[in-house]
Amino acid sequence: MKTFSMLQSSSRIRNNHNQKANQANFSSKAVEMAEDEVQYASVTFKRKTQPRANKQEEVVYDEVKIPSQTAQPTSDTKGLLSDEEKRRFCQYKKLACCFGILCVILVLAMFGVFVFLHKSKLKQLEIIQTALLKKNVTLTQQNQNLTTELDQVKKTNQELQTEKKNLTTELDQVKKINQELQTEKKSLTEQIESMKKPWNEQNVSQAQWIIDEYCPKSINTDKNRQCVSCQIGWTHSQSSCYAVNDAELKDQKTWEEARENCRGKSSDLTVVGNEEEKTFLKDKSWVNKNIKGYWIGLRAEGGRWKWINGSDLTNQAWIPQQQATDGRCVTSLQNREWKSVSCTDKNAWICEKKALSI
Repeated sequence: MKTFSMLQSSSRIRNNHNQKANQANFSSKAVEMAEDEVQYASVTFKRKTQPRANKQEEVVYDEVKIPSQTAQPTSDTKGLLSDEEKRRFCQYKKLACCFGILCVILVLAMFGVFVFLHKSKLKQLEIIQTALLKKNVTLTQQNQNLTTELDQVKKTNQELQTEKKNLTTELDQVKKINQELQTEKKSLTEQIESMKKPWNEQNVSQAQWIIDEYCPKSINTDKNRQCVSCQIGWTHSQSSCYAVNDAELKDQKTWEEARENCRGKSSDLTVVGNEEEKTFLKDKSWVNKNIKGYWIGLRAEGGRWKWINGSDLTNQAWIPQQQATDGRCVTSLQNREWKSVSCTDKNAWICEKKALSI
Protein backbone atom coordinates (compact mmCIF):
# COMPACT_ATOMS: atom_id res chain seq x y z
CA MET A 1 0.00 0.00 0.00
CA LYS A 2 2.85 2.28 0.80
CA THR A 3 4.41 1.48 -2.57
CA PHE A 4 1.18 2.19 -4.42
CA SER A 5 0.84 5.48 -2.74
CA MET A 6 4.34 6.38 -3.77
CA LEU A 7 3.65 5.40 -7.35
CA GLN A 8 0.45 7.33 -7.35
CA SER A 9 2.21 10.36 -5.97
CA SER A 10 4.96 9.96 -8.51
CA SER A 11 2.39 9.81 -11.31
CA ARG A 12 0.65 12.94 -10.00
CA ILE A 13 3.93 14.76 -9.71
CA ARG A 14 4.83 13.71 -13.24
CA ASN A 15 1.59 15.09 -14.60
CA ASN A 16 2.10 18.36 -12.77
CA HIS A 17 5.62 18.54 -14.08
CA ASN A 18 4.42 17.92 -17.60
CA GLN A 19 1.94 20.74 -17.30
CA LYS A 20 4.67 23.06 -16.04
CA ALA A 21 6.97 21.95 -18.84
CA ASN A 22 4.24 22.54 -21.41
CA GLN A 23 3.79 26.06 -20.07
CA ALA A 24 7.56 26.79 -20.31
CA ASN A 25 8.08 25.35 -23.81
CA PHE A 26 7.15 28.00 -26.57
CA SER A 27 8.72 26.42 -29.63
CA SER A 28 7.86 22.68 -29.68
CA LYS A 29 4.84 20.54 -28.93
CA ALA A 30 6.95 17.60 -27.56
CA VAL A 31 8.14 17.78 -24.05
CA GLU A 32 11.36 16.13 -23.00
CA MET A 33 12.31 15.38 -19.46
CA ALA A 34 15.85 16.12 -18.37
CA GLU A 35 18.02 13.51 -16.80
CA ASP A 36 18.26 13.37 -13.03
CA GLU A 37 15.26 15.61 -12.79
CA VAL A 38 14.27 16.25 -9.21
CA GLN A 39 10.63 15.37 -8.46
CA TYR A 40 8.78 16.05 -5.28
CA ALA A 41 6.39 13.40 -3.94
CA SER A 42 3.97 13.48 -1.12
CA VAL A 43 4.43 10.40 1.11
CA THR A 44 1.95 9.67 3.87
CA PHE A 45 2.86 7.38 6.68
CA LYS A 46 0.01 5.86 8.70
CA ARG A 47 0.53 4.93 12.25
CA LYS A 48 -0.52 1.56 13.59
CA THR A 49 -2.47 2.98 16.43
CA GLN A 50 -5.29 5.38 15.77
CA PRO A 51 -5.06 8.66 17.67
CA ARG A 52 -7.96 9.81 19.68
CA ALA A 53 -8.42 12.87 17.61
CA ASN A 54 -8.06 13.19 13.85
CA LYS A 55 -4.83 14.75 12.86
CA GLN A 56 -3.90 16.27 9.60
CA GLU A 57 -1.73 14.27 7.34
CA GLU A 58 1.88 15.18 7.46
CA VAL A 59 3.44 15.69 4.05
CA VAL A 60 7.03 14.72 3.65
CA TYR A 61 8.96 15.76 0.52
CA ASP A 62 11.73 13.61 -0.69
CA GLU A 63 13.88 13.51 -3.79
CA VAL A 64 12.98 10.80 -6.27
CA LYS A 65 15.33 10.00 -9.13
CA ILE A 66 13.57 9.02 -12.32
CA PRO A 67 15.56 7.76 -15.25
CA SER A 68 15.51 10.05 -18.30
CA GLN A 69 13.10 9.01 -21.00
CA THR A 70 11.41 10.65 -23.93
CA ALA A 71 7.79 11.57 -23.27
CA GLN A 72 5.38 10.57 -25.95
CA PRO A 73 2.59 12.99 -26.74
CA THR A 74 -0.87 11.79 -25.91
CA SER A 75 -4.36 13.02 -26.72
CA ASP A 76 -4.53 14.76 -23.36
CA THR A 77 -1.23 16.42 -24.05
CA LYS A 78 -2.43 17.61 -27.42
CA GLY A 79 -5.47 19.23 -25.82
CA LEU A 80 -3.31 20.90 -23.27
CA LEU A 81 -0.97 22.11 -25.98
CA SER A 82 -3.85 23.65 -27.97
CA ASP A 83 -5.12 25.53 -24.94
CA GLU A 84 -1.59 26.57 -24.17
CA GLU A 85 -1.16 27.90 -27.69
CA LYS A 86 -4.38 29.89 -27.39
CA ARG A 87 -3.24 31.26 -24.11
CA ARG A 88 0.16 32.10 -25.56
CA PHE A 89 -1.55 33.71 -28.55
CA CYS A 90 -3.65 35.81 -26.20
CA GLN A 91 -0.51 36.73 -24.31
CA TYR A 92 1.25 37.53 -27.59
CA LYS A 93 -1.79 39.49 -28.67
CA LYS A 94 -1.80 41.42 -25.43
CA LEU A 95 1.94 41.91 -25.74
CA ALA A 96 1.50 43.08 -29.35
CA CYS A 97 -1.31 45.40 -28.26
CA CYS A 98 0.88 46.78 -25.50
CA PHE A 99 3.75 47.13 -27.94
CA GLY A 100 1.41 48.78 -30.47
CA ILE A 101 0.02 51.13 -27.82
CA LEU A 102 3.58 51.87 -26.76
CA CYS A 103 4.50 52.57 -30.38
CA VAL A 104 1.43 54.80 -30.77
CA ILE A 105 2.35 56.62 -27.56
CA LEU A 106 5.93 56.92 -28.79
CA VAL A 107 4.74 58.20 -32.19
CA LEU A 108 2.36 60.63 -30.49
CA ALA A 109 5.16 61.74 -28.18
CA MET A 110 7.47 62.18 -31.14
CA PHE A 111 4.73 64.04 -32.99
CA GLY A 112 4.12 66.22 -29.93
CA VAL A 113 7.83 66.91 -29.63
CA PHE A 114 7.94 67.66 -33.36
CA VAL A 115 4.93 69.98 -33.06
CA PHE A 116 6.46 71.67 -30.00
CA LEU A 117 9.79 72.10 -31.75
CA HIS A 118 8.01 73.28 -34.89
CA LYS A 119 5.95 75.81 -32.92
CA SER A 120 9.06 76.95 -31.01
CA LYS A 121 10.97 77.30 -34.25
CA LEU A 122 7.99 79.03 -35.85
CA LYS A 123 7.75 81.41 -32.89
CA GLN A 124 11.48 82.13 -33.14
CA LEU A 125 11.07 82.69 -36.87
CA GLU A 126 8.15 85.06 -36.17
CA ILE A 127 10.29 86.95 -33.63
CA ILE A 128 13.14 87.10 -36.13
CA GLN A 129 10.71 88.15 -38.86
CA THR A 130 9.27 90.90 -36.62
CA ALA A 131 12.78 92.11 -35.79
CA LEU A 132 13.71 92.02 -39.47
CA LEU A 133 10.53 93.93 -40.38
CA LYS A 134 11.31 96.56 -37.76
CA LYS A 135 14.88 96.75 -38.99
CA ASN A 136 13.57 96.97 -42.56
CA VAL A 137 11.25 99.83 -41.57
CA THR A 138 14.15 101.56 -39.80
CA LEU A 139 16.43 101.06 -42.78
CA THR A 140 13.69 102.26 -45.13
CA GLN A 141 13.23 105.39 -43.02
CA GLN A 142 16.98 105.93 -42.91
CA ASN A 143 17.11 105.42 -46.66
CA GLN A 144 14.35 108.00 -47.13
CA ASN A 145 16.15 110.42 -44.81
CA LEU A 146 19.42 109.87 -46.65
CA THR A 147 17.63 110.33 -49.97
CA THR A 148 16.12 113.59 -48.70
CA GLU A 149 19.50 114.75 -47.41
CA LEU A 150 21.07 113.76 -50.72
CA ASP A 151 18.46 115.79 -52.58
CA GLN A 152 19.11 118.75 -50.28
CA VAL A 153 22.86 118.38 -50.79
CA LYS A 154 22.33 118.22 -54.55
CA LYS A 155 20.10 121.29 -54.38
CA THR A 156 22.63 123.13 -52.19
CA ASN A 157 25.42 122.09 -54.52
CA GLN A 158 23.42 123.35 -57.49
CA GLU A 159 22.77 126.64 -55.71
CA LEU A 160 26.46 126.91 -54.85
CA GLN A 161 27.37 126.20 -58.45
CA THR A 162 24.94 128.90 -59.58
CA GLU A 163 26.30 131.30 -56.96
CA LYS A 164 29.84 130.44 -58.02
CA LYS A 165 28.90 131.14 -61.62
CA ASN A 166 27.32 134.46 -60.62
CA LEU A 167 30.34 135.38 -58.52
CA THR A 168 32.63 134.47 -61.40
CA THR A 169 30.55 136.69 -63.68
CA GLU A 170 30.61 139.50 -61.10
CA LEU A 171 34.36 139.03 -60.67
CA ASP A 172 34.82 139.34 -64.41
CA GLN A 173 32.68 142.47 -64.37
CA VAL A 174 34.64 143.87 -61.43
CA LYS A 175 37.88 143.12 -63.24
CA LYS A 176 36.50 144.83 -66.32
CA ILE A 177 35.33 147.83 -64.27
CA ASN A 178 38.69 147.92 -62.48
CA GLN A 179 40.44 147.90 -65.81
CA GLU A 180 38.17 150.70 -67.03
CA LEU A 181 38.82 152.62 -63.81
CA GLN A 182 42.54 152.14 -64.24
CA THR A 183 42.22 153.45 -67.77
CA GLU A 184 40.08 156.35 -66.55
CA LYS A 185 42.55 157.03 -63.74
CA LYS A 186 45.35 157.13 -66.23
CA SER A 187 43.33 159.46 -68.44
CA LEU A 188 42.45 161.72 -65.49
CA THR A 189 46.07 161.75 -64.38
CA GLU A 190 47.04 162.85 -67.82
CA GLN A 191 44.28 165.49 -67.77
CA ILE A 192 45.44 166.73 -64.37
CA GLU A 193 48.97 166.95 -65.59
CA SER A 194 47.77 168.82 -68.65
CA MET A 195 45.57 171.13 -66.51
CA LYS A 196 48.13 171.94 -63.85
CA LYS A 197 49.73 174.69 -65.86
CA PRO A 198 46.45 176.40 -66.88
CA TRP A 199 45.13 175.90 -63.34
CA ASN A 200 48.18 177.54 -61.86
CA GLU A 201 47.77 180.33 -64.32
CA GLN A 202 44.07 180.55 -63.41
CA ASN A 203 44.88 180.64 -59.71
CA VAL A 204 47.29 183.44 -60.35
CA SER A 205 44.65 185.22 -62.36
CA GLN A 206 42.03 184.64 -59.64
CA ALA A 207 44.42 185.85 -56.99
CA GLN A 208 45.14 188.87 -59.08
CA TRP A 209 41.42 189.42 -59.52
CA ILE A 210 40.87 189.22 -55.76
CA ILE A 211 43.67 191.71 -55.20
CA ASP A 212 42.24 194.04 -57.80
CA GLU A 213 38.73 193.70 -56.36
CA TYR A 214 39.57 194.07 -52.68
CA CYS A 215 42.71 196.17 -53.04
CA PRO A 216 42.11 198.47 -56.02
CA LYS A 217 44.73 200.86 -57.33
CA SER A 218 44.19 204.54 -56.80
CA ILE A 219 43.83 206.27 -60.13
CA ASN A 220 44.54 209.88 -59.04
CA THR A 221 47.36 209.19 -56.58
CA ASP A 222 50.55 207.22 -56.57
CA LYS A 223 49.79 205.67 -53.18
CA ASN A 224 49.99 201.94 -52.63
CA ARG A 225 46.94 199.74 -52.84
CA GLN A 226 44.43 200.01 -50.02
CA CYS A 227 42.38 196.86 -49.28
CA VAL A 228 38.74 196.86 -48.17
CA SER A 229 36.52 194.13 -46.63
CA CYS A 230 34.07 193.98 -49.54
CA GLN A 231 34.31 194.33 -53.28
CA ILE A 232 33.19 197.42 -55.09
CA GLY A 233 29.39 197.38 -55.25
CA TRP A 234 29.01 195.28 -52.07
CA THR A 235 27.89 196.69 -48.70
CA HIS A 236 29.74 195.62 -45.54
CA SER A 237 27.83 194.83 -42.34
CA GLN A 238 29.15 192.88 -39.37
CA SER A 239 31.16 190.01 -40.92
CA SER A 240 29.37 189.80 -44.26
CA CYS A 241 29.17 191.58 -47.57
CA TYR A 242 25.76 192.18 -49.22
CA ALA A 243 24.90 192.87 -52.85
CA VAL A 244 21.42 194.38 -53.30
CA ASN A 245 20.28 193.55 -56.83
CA ASP A 246 17.45 196.03 -57.50
CA ALA A 247 17.06 194.93 -61.10
CA GLU A 248 14.60 196.38 -63.51
CA LEU A 249 11.34 194.52 -64.02
CA LYS A 250 12.56 192.77 -67.15
CA ASP A 251 15.73 191.58 -65.39
CA GLN A 252 14.08 190.30 -62.21
CA LYS A 253 14.39 186.57 -61.45
CA THR A 254 12.62 183.67 -59.76
CA TRP A 255 13.95 182.40 -56.43
CA GLU A 256 16.04 179.64 -58.06
CA GLU A 257 17.36 182.00 -60.76
CA ALA A 258 18.30 184.57 -58.15
CA ARG A 259 20.18 181.94 -56.18
CA GLU A 260 22.10 180.85 -59.28
CA ASN A 261 23.06 184.49 -59.89
CA CYS A 262 24.42 184.77 -56.35
CA ARG A 263 26.40 181.53 -56.74
CA GLY A 264 27.97 182.96 -59.87
CA LYS A 265 29.35 185.71 -57.63
CA SER A 266 30.81 183.24 -55.09
CA SER A 267 27.93 183.96 -52.72
CA ASP A 268 24.34 182.85 -51.99
CA LEU A 269 20.97 184.33 -51.03
CA THR A 270 21.22 186.05 -47.66
CA VAL A 271 20.60 184.20 -44.40
CA VAL A 272 19.44 186.31 -41.43
CA GLY A 273 20.90 185.29 -38.10
CA ASN A 274 19.68 187.99 -35.71
CA GLU A 275 17.39 190.97 -35.36
CA GLU A 276 20.13 193.50 -36.18
CA GLU A 277 20.87 191.82 -39.48
CA LYS A 278 17.14 191.65 -40.21
CA THR A 279 16.84 195.40 -39.67
CA PHE A 280 19.88 196.05 -41.87
CA LEU A 281 18.40 194.05 -44.76
CA LYS A 282 15.01 195.67 -44.30
CA ASP A 283 16.62 199.10 -44.63
CA LYS A 284 18.47 198.03 -47.77
CA SER A 285 15.31 196.63 -49.39
CA TRP A 286 14.43 199.91 -51.01
CA VAL A 287 10.95 200.51 -52.24
CA ASN A 288 10.62 200.94 -55.98
CA LYS A 289 7.59 201.07 -58.18
CA ASN A 290 8.91 198.09 -60.18
CA ILE A 291 10.04 196.06 -57.14
CA LYS A 292 7.54 194.12 -55.02
CA GLY A 293 10.21 192.55 -52.82
CA TYR A 294 13.72 191.10 -52.51
CA TRP A 295 14.39 187.36 -52.41
CA ILE A 296 16.19 186.10 -49.28
CA GLY A 297 17.44 182.54 -48.57
CA LEU A 298 14.25 181.31 -46.78
CA ARG A 299 11.65 178.93 -48.25
CA ALA A 300 9.08 176.30 -47.16
CA GLU A 301 10.20 172.65 -47.05
CA GLY A 302 8.09 169.82 -45.59
CA GLY A 303 5.71 172.22 -43.87
CA ARG A 304 8.53 174.17 -42.19
CA TRP A 305 10.46 177.37 -42.98
CA LYS A 306 14.08 176.52 -43.71
CA TRP A 307 17.18 178.58 -44.56
CA ILE A 308 19.38 177.57 -47.48
CA ASN A 309 22.07 176.40 -45.01
CA GLY A 310 19.59 173.72 -43.72
CA SER A 311 18.67 175.41 -40.42
CA ASP A 312 15.08 176.11 -39.35
CA LEU A 313 13.58 179.55 -38.83
CA THR A 314 13.73 180.00 -35.06
CA ASN A 315 11.77 183.25 -34.74
CA GLN A 316 8.32 182.63 -36.22
CA ALA A 317 7.38 186.25 -35.44
CA TRP A 318 9.49 187.39 -38.40
CA ILE A 319 6.84 185.87 -40.74
CA PRO A 320 3.62 185.95 -38.72
CA GLN A 321 0.43 184.08 -39.69
CA GLN A 322 1.86 182.68 -42.91
CA GLN A 323 1.64 178.93 -43.53
CA ALA A 324 4.84 177.15 -44.61
CA THR A 325 3.48 175.58 -47.79
CA ASP A 326 5.86 173.87 -50.19
CA GLY A 327 6.58 176.04 -53.23
CA ARG A 328 6.48 179.27 -51.20
CA CYS A 329 9.54 181.52 -50.70
CA VAL A 330 10.08 184.69 -48.60
CA THR A 331 10.72 188.28 -49.75
CA SER A 332 11.88 191.31 -47.76
CA LEU A 333 10.76 194.93 -48.37
CA GLN A 334 11.49 198.19 -46.58
CA ASN A 335 8.95 199.21 -43.92
CA ARG A 336 7.03 195.93 -44.38
CA GLU A 337 7.04 192.46 -42.81
CA TRP A 338 8.48 189.46 -44.61
CA LYS A 339 6.04 188.02 -47.08
CA SER A 340 5.43 184.48 -48.39
CA VAL A 341 5.02 184.39 -52.19
CA SER A 342 5.32 181.78 -54.93
CA CYS A 343 8.90 180.81 -55.67
CA THR A 344 8.15 181.19 -59.39
CA ASP A 345 7.37 184.89 -59.04
CA LYS A 346 10.03 187.31 -60.31
CA ASN A 347 11.60 189.74 -57.85
CA ALA A 348 14.82 191.54 -56.97
CA TRP A 349 17.28 189.69 -54.69
CA ILE A 350 20.02 190.16 -52.10
CA CYS A 351 23.27 188.14 -52.14
CA GLU A 352 25.56 187.54 -49.16
CA LYS A 353 29.12 186.30 -48.64
CA LYS A 354 31.79 186.49 -45.97
CA ALA A 355 33.73 189.74 -45.70
CA LEU A 356 37.52 189.75 -46.14
CA SER A 357 39.40 190.06 -42.87
CA ILE A 358 41.89 192.94 -43.01
